[in-house]
Amino acid sequence: MVPRLRMHSLYSVVMAILNWSWWRHPGPLRRPVRGAGRRPLRWGWLLLLLGVLCAEARAQVPGELERQVKAAYLYKFAGYVEWPDGSFVRPDSPLVIGVAGADALAEQLEQSVAGHSVNGRAVQVKKVRRGEALAGLHVLYLGALEKTALQEMLAASRGLALLTVSDSDEVYAMGSMINFVMAEDKVRFDVALKPVAQAHIRISARMLLAAYRVQTGGA
Repeated sequence: MVPRLRMHSLYSVVMAILNWSWWRHPGPLRRPVRGAGRRPLRWGWLLLLLGVLCAEARAQVPGELERQVKAAYLYKFAGYVEWPDGSFVRPDSPLVIGVAGADALAEQLEQSVAGHSVNGRAVQVKKVRRGEALAGLHVLYLGALEKTALQEMLAASRGLALLTVSDSDEVYAMGSMINFVMAEDKVRFDVALKPVAQAHIRISARMLLAAYRVQTGGA
């Protein structure tokens, strides 16, 4: 069992990541910005911290801290994405992150985003069940579901401005946009640009620079 002090220390780092002021309003990259060259370096530090945390999670507290790391990633991804006009009903509409097949992650994400915002929008977390409409979601994490359920959800997401995230190579090959991967004992992520473009979503160049691999063609 991990000592309480050790668990608290790791969790504090995750929460510190959520509070870093330079993440607050990054916005998608449209043109070179003075000082923007430092952003990929900061992404690198984030990846290092999350990678170390996830390694600790796997070795010491399977599941719990890994969920905290993934929750931090999901929250931060949303700040580096631009959705097309009409994706939000009102200027103050919340950004909604759906989680399917991972209730424990959804609960962790709710805890992590409480009191936080993305580009001035409150963040809501919704547990998504098979067969439910995906309209109104902005991010969808696909967890442990049967293959047919995953296929149905990915099919339902097509035509929507919905960022889909997975942590399975199989699901990534089926058409998710972002996929968590383990590389050199660190949690990284791949990005597939084709489904991103088809959904009329824009991902910041800063985030793409931080990706482990970027696919320009089909997954």
